[in-house]
Amino acid sequence: MKDFFRRAPLPFTSSRREQQIPDNVWTKCANCGELTYQKQFNDALKVCPKCGYHSRISSREWIEILADADSFVEYDADLQGIDILGFVSPKDNYEAKLAATSERTGTNDVVMSGSASIEGLPFEIAACNFDFMGGSMGSVFGEKVARAVERAADRGVPVLTINASGGARMHEGIFALMQMAKVSVALTRLARVRQPHISLLVDPCYGGVSASYASVADIILAEPGANIGFAGRRVIEQTIRQKLPPHFQTAEFFLEHGMIDAVVPRSDMRATIGRLLRLYERPTSSADHREHVVAGHQ
Repeated sequence: MKDFFRRAPLPFTSSRREQQIPDNVWTKCANCGELTYQKQFNDALKVCPKCGYHSRISSREWIEILADADSFVEYDADLQGIDILGFVSPKDNYEAKLAATSERTGTNDVVMSGSASIEGLPFEIAACNFDFMGGSMGSVFGEKVARAVERAADRGVPVLTINASGGARMHEGIFALMQMAKVSVALTRLARVRQPHISLLVDPCYGGVSASYASVADIILAEPGANIGFAGRRVIEQTIRQKLPPHFQTAEFFLEHGMIDAVVPRSDMRATIGRLLRLYERPTSSADHREHVVAGHQ
């Protein structure tokens, strides 16, 4: 009888746990380590409700957050990089790396670009996806951004770039470095029609992107805590042999030193950009926008 009321322990295996709690129920914050319901996390635009850490999101997710429903028309989706230099490494070659990355991310390169609107206000957008080879800037990257700028100049509307990058793509050598000047020159056309380039810096934004077009915009915004700069912190410290300030190369540090115009939480980004677009609004009929959208599909 002494064992009658004793409950035998149930065997526990990892497979049993997986059946009880699906993997997509919880997400762990990369900053504070707290667990959050995945739905709550998604509803908060992938910002940790505990510490406010802004997780990285893809270019497609950015467009879904910012653009009016069904207003985005993608351009140049078929552009693909080529192995101009015959670049090889001990593990694979550049062509194979491009193919594998495209299959994993579902995109042909870093940038997704096209026409869209916020609260009915038209603009051109070029958004980076850091998951594609670290957001590195290659020939397709530069071509897509330059074309988006040229479309904006032709239409007389602003252009928004969302910038997350680790720098120029070493696999393309000088052809990658040329993109910095190429995009910067294209932006002079936009200036001539008195339309702004709004640059949004998200984590991380380094190298040639931050050193060129992303930092010479008319309006520069950044997300809270975003890491921004040219070289990494450790590289700079080793070069100058000095300790850098604690929050060096963060969005807040850049704002404090007058390098950017505002640090904007992701939840306020759509409203903020909408207000900026309204400052440059020109009287256009809704029929004009519809005609442009139809032309983009053809």
